[in-house]
Amino acid sequence: MAKTGTAPVEVDRPAGDEVIEPDLPWVVIVWNDPINLMSYVTWVFQKLFGYPREKAQKLMWDVHTKGKAVVSSGPRDKAEIDVKRLHAHGLWATMQKDR
Repeated sequence: MAKTGTAPVEVDRPAGDEVIEPDLPWVVIVWNDPINLMSYVTWVFQKLFGYPREKAQKLMWDVHTKGKAVVSSGPRDKAEIDVKRLHAHGLWATMQKDR
């Protein structure tokens, strides 16, 4: 009796050791500083991001009490622009990939 088998199947595999990272958004973080008044920080968040007063105040309180707050997220180019705008208003801001 002859043994029948299946033919080997070719599998497409990525070339090299390339690691593909998920396309995570970037977040913009505003850090606490001893210079800017809380009312000014609230106003900046309203002006730059169009946040209602309540949301802007909550973010400002996070900056004040927790030391930082994420104020926006999105693609890298948008995050870079947001950081520059915050710097132009005297706030300490950085950006990083979301986790």
